[in-house]
This record gives sequence, C-alpha cells and structure tokens, in this order.
Amino acid sequence: MGPQAAARVLAGRLHYAWVTLGVIFAVIVAAVGVRAAPGVLIVPLQRAFGWSDAAISGAVSLNILLFGLIGPFTAAMMRTIGLKRTVLGSMALLVAGAGLSAFVTRIWELYLTWGVLVGIGSGTGMVGLAAAVANRWFVARRGLVIGLLSAGNASGQLVFLPFLAHLATTYGWQSVPETVALVLALLMLVVMVLLAEGPDVVGQAPYGATTVVRDAADGANPFRVAFAGLGRGMKSVDFWLLSSSFAICGFSTYGLIATHLIPYCADHGIPEVQAASLLAAMGVFDLFGTTGSGWLTDRFDPRILLFWYYSLRGLALFVLPFSGFGPLSLGGFALLYGLDWVATVPPTVALTTRVFGKRDAPVIVSWVFAAHQIGSAIAAFGAGEVRMLTGSYVPAFVASGVACLLASALVMRIARTPALAPA
Repeated sequence: MGPQAAARVLAGRLHYAWVTLGVIFAVIVAAVGVRAAPGVLIVPLQRAFGWSDAAISGAVSLNILLFGLIGPFTAAMMRTIGLKRTVLGSMALLVAGAGLSAFVTRIWELYLTWGVLVGIGSGTGMVGLAAAVANRWFVARRGLVIGLLSAGNASGQLVFLPFLAHLATTYGWQSVPETVALVLALLMLVVMVLLAEGPDVVGQAPYGATTVVRDAADGANPFRVAFAGLGRGMKSVDFWLLSSSFAICGFSTYGLIATHLIPYCADHGIPEVQAASLLAAMGVFDLFGTTGSGWLTDRFDPRILLFWYYSLRGLALFVLPFSGFGPLSLGGFALLYGLDWVATVPPTVALTTRVFGKRDAPVIVSWVFAAHQIGSAIAAFGAGEVRMLTGSYVPAFVASGVACLLASALVMRIARTPALAPA
C-alpha cells in the first residue's frame, strides 16, 4: 500500500489532494500537540524540581523562537529534498526531543530537549507547510485549505491540553512527553504509507486544475533558497508590515495565552485541569473560526479581515484582567479568543502570495512567521518576568492589547499598490 495504490482505490470518488490534506492536518495537530505540553508542565516541574516560572518560561521561549526561525529553512528543504522527507525528518526530531525530555532532571536538559530538539522539529508543522501544500495540491479552495491547516496548528495546541493535564496530574509529568512521543512515532508510519510528494506522483492534476504539472524537488541549496527569499522580502515595505503585524499576532496568542493563561488562572484559584479545559474550548472554537476565515479569505479583502481580527483581539485582552475570572467572563473570552486565535493566518498567507507569488510564498511567509515566533518568544519570557517582578500578569495583558490595536492599523497598509509577483 502506498499513495499510488490509495489513489487508484479512490479514483473517481475522491481527489487525492484531500487525502494529503488529511495526513498533513494530522501531522500538524500532533506536532503542535507536543508544543502544547509546556503549558501544563510549568506547575508540575516547579513542584518536582523547584525551578522558577522564569527559568521554565525561558525553555518555552527558546522552543518558540527556534520553531519560527527554522521555518524558512524547512520550507526551503521541501524544494530541495521534497515534502515527504522533510516532514519525516522533522517528526523524528520531535519523537527524540519529547521522548528524552521525560528523563530530564536539570534545567539545561529541558532547554536541550524541549527547547532545541522540539523547537527545531516543530519548524515544519507551521504556516510554510500549509502554504506549500495549498499551492502544490490546490488551485481552487486554497484559502479554505490554509484555514483548515492553520486551525489544526492552533487547535492541536489547545484541544489536547485537558488530556495532557490529566496525564500529568494522574500519572506524573513524565507521562506527558512519553505519550506524545509514542503518538508521533505511530503517525510517522501513516506518513510513510499515504503522503505523496505531489499530485503528479499519483497521476493527477492539482485540485481545481486539468493539467498534470510535475513539481519535484529541485536540489537547490536550502540555505540559498531561504536567504534569497529573505533578501527579496526585505526589499519590500509589505514584508515589514506583514512581519510586524504577525509578530504582534504571536505576542498575543502562543507566547502569552498558550503559555501563561493556565498559571494566570491559578493566580485566581482556578485548578490546572479547569484552566486547560478553557484553552481546549478555545481550540474547538478556533477550528471553526480559522476555517471560516479561510472561506472568507477566498471572498473578501484580506486586509479588512485582519483589521477586525486584531481589533477584537485587542479589546478582549483589555477586558480579561478586569473581568473577575468568573465562569461567564471566562466563557465569553474563550469564545471570542478561540474564534480569533489564528484566524489571521489565511489572510496573511493570501496577502503574502499576492505580493510575492505562489512559488516564493512558502519561504517568505515562513520568514513572516519567524517574526510571529519572535513576538511569541518575547511574550513567553516577558510575561513570566513581569509576573515574577510585579506579582501580576495584568501589565503583560494590557501591553498585548495595545499591540493588537496597533496591528489593526498596520495591516490596512499592506499591498496597497498592484502586485508585480507572478501567479
């Protein structure tokens, strides 16, 4: 059994692009599920080893930073050695990083396993992979595909949190990395069997097209490809606007909420599993919000969508610290923030493709995402420092709200001139 055999079985009933989408969705959900674990491990690690909030947040910050910075190079690797090999290599790093982290006893070991290995391995399960799959396998419904894969990216980080929190509290914190390593190892077998390099491998045209186009690895130097994309982007004002706004996106989501909402709730007497369930609810709402954002991106101006996404997110961040953390206020925050969580990704990818063209878009949007992760890393580390110095997360949340309102103004200036990029 392989992709060619599976495509023959499904011939006339289902385009293999949707099978590829399903496999990549599962990979992304599992990969970011690994990255979700620190959110439920901060308190158990503090109890087990006496490590400070800031020390553990530093490892999470390193993970987030590498997750973003490695993205342009893994996007370039897809053009060099192919999509399938790149995905399998990244998953192998995740298995190694998660599995070894179950044996850490010193803080530097946490930085090495969860910070470095998982951070680098996570680099493929990001927006560059979504852009590559959408551009390679789909002509129609690209916005919807980006929305689905982006939703998997965020939802995977949130939906698994109650289960991971249950494992940590019932069987000990070591059970969390052991479990995610096992799941990823099993998923690697699925990737080996079902993932095809491109539609031409199974004798099909991209979804929505009629002509089979060969899109094989070209053997180009991945560093040259990655830095050439960065060089092209840096010459464009649009690149800096995209990067600045997306850095704020990361500052206000992965870095702040995903890392610190559980300990923030603990400050208000809310148990870890209940707080993790709140993040899981956001993940469920995100699945609808980001998929809907992809559908909207196929039909409306992405800049207008981004304006509303950032504005509403900023207002939610302003309100939360003064909401009293009751069931109604937290439920409303989970609904609004969940729908908005990574709804920014489909319009951001669409604008990047509009400006730079679909061939260069995966690499350039990965550099844009690197800025996202720099913002995330700053928030993950900075919010922990603010909590330690002031005894409260309120300044970090208010600062993030202000930044989101700034982003809503920046995005309206993106792609104001006609794009010169090839289709």
